[in-house]
Amino acid sequence: MLIIFFKGKVYGVAINKHTFGKEKRIMQSYNCIIGVITLRQRGEPYTVVQQRYSIGSSAVTTIMKRFRALGISLEELSAKDPEEVQKLIYPQENIRRKDVPMPDFQKYYDRIMAKGSKVNISFCWMEYKEENPDGYESSQFYEYFSRFLKEKCGVTRNVTMAVHRVPGERVYIDWVGDTPELMVDQSTGEAVALHVFCTSVGVSDRFFARCFLDEKTGSFIEGTSNALRFYGAAPKYLVPDNCRTAVKSNTKDELVLNASYEDLEHFYNVIVLPPPYRKPKGKPTVEHAVKTLETHLIEKLKEKAPYASLDAVNEECAKIVADINNRRYERSSLTRDQAFEKYDKPHMKPLPDGKYAMCEYKAVERVPNNYHIEFDGHYYSVFYTQLGKPAILKATFTEVRICDANNRLLCTHKREYGDDHRYVTNPEHMPPDHRYYAEVNSRNGDYYRRWAKAIGPNMAQLIDVVLRSAEFEEQSYNSCNGILHMCDKYPKSYGEEAAAHCVKMKSMRYSAFKKAMNAIVKGHGTFTAADDPAGQMPETENVRGKDHWN
Repeated sequence: MLIIFFKGKVYGVAINKHTFGKEKRIMQSYNCIIGVITLRQRGEPYTVVQQRYSIGSSAVTTIMKRFRALGISLEELSAKDPEEVQKLIYPQENIRRKDVPMPDFQKYYDRIMAKGSKVNISFCWMEYKEENPDGYESSQFYEYFSRFLKEKCGVTRNVTMAVHRVPGERVYIDWVGDTPELMVDQSTGEAVALHVFCTSVGVSDRFFARCFLDEKTGSFIEGTSNALRFYGAAPKYLVPDNCRTAVKSNTKDELVLNASYEDLEHFYNVIVLPPPYRKPKGKPTVEHAVKTLETHLIEKLKEKAPYASLDAVNEECAKIVADINNRRYERSSLTRDQAFEKYDKPHMKPLPDGKYAMCEYKAVERVPNNYHIEFDGHYYSVFYTQLGKPAILKATFTEVRICDANNRLLCTHKREYGDDHRYVTNPEHMPPDHRYYAEVNSRNGDYYRRWAKAIGPNMAQLIDVVLRSAEFEEQSYNSCNGILHMCDKYPKSYGEEAAAHCVKMKSMRYSAFKKAMNAIVKGHGTFTAADDPAGQMPETENVRGKDHWN
């Protein structure tokens, strides 16, 4: 927000990423579309949605208007293919913007500056939209008006805006710039530089700090998680710096979070709002915390340095920060801890059960032909329909999660460590023909013997003979499979009776069992040697004997 003071009046000019005139409009991504709809349905204001996804108010309005026109739920829209979602919200015919008339800013300027006038820029825009329904949205109108003021009045001075803090709404996150050598490596005796992670919250400005060996993603995630546990509650917004460990890209056109930090956002049900593009002054609260901790924390830690371990450093760090939070504010009877309990915490959300687990990430450009993704010497299956598509594998100590390119969960596996199960396959991930062959190949003689025993002793004897009748046991599996599956549609007593006839007649073959089973099902009652199909052709209505031709 650019604040302009001109002749005693204030103009708030919102700058967004949209291009103007005949330039091509930007189609938002799938994640942006779903995220905008989710936040708006949760009741988040336009300003929050715009800041979270770096888009203008007109883009938010367009997405919500076209979503409502579809007449489907958010869950139904999320289940669709990402490209289909983009086409539904941004049809080809709507990609290019129509020509719109340029507002008469001189007329509006004269009205605003007229003696005794109560007209402001917002009123002028609404009047302009009534006359030109297809005209510029408010953010574009304000941008052009700010240019007009600059050309006419030469307004160029930056003005500092007072920030109204909402209790418990935001937790600000940053690294302290100073990296003091507070610890000694016990194996080498060398001094180790430490990095101080710090946060502050809401109106109380309550501090949290913890030392790490580096500023990598794992340290940043652990620091954020520990900070939320320290506060015992979650804010509405997390405001980190634009570091690579949290933000992959934050430009005037796009905000993309690091995948691991986006997972943390979902786990704690918060919204990550880094400062605007190239606007580091968007988090003055934590900048004040950094300055305070550089003086009051690091200098105190140096007094007892060197420390033997990182745990020892953090134990002392916790004591010093607790002392800082227990000091009274200037011109106030409250400490930071007391102000936090009184003002901030009642407006924060309870933490979810458990602790966010940091994952190991692996980006896969294309799912291979065998629909298994390799990680740590093991291969984990994914739906065969994802063949050739990009994917993201996330591994914790206990499980492996596979997501699509839009970070949507596809499947979960238990993580394997031994060499016994190099391929971890869910049968549901297989195409139908693979599933059939896998099922057949997984069976052996013991499997068929157990199946037969469940039907009865005669069936168990019959299957045992069939298995031993072939030179190689595997050659008899098809016969066993056929005999046992023939019993699926009928009571077990039918199969047991047919098997008993085969045992009695000593005709232990698939064809003999089929004949006996058919006779029992049709109610023929008994089965004799004359009925043995090995000795004669079966009589059916479809076969005409020699008497037919006499």
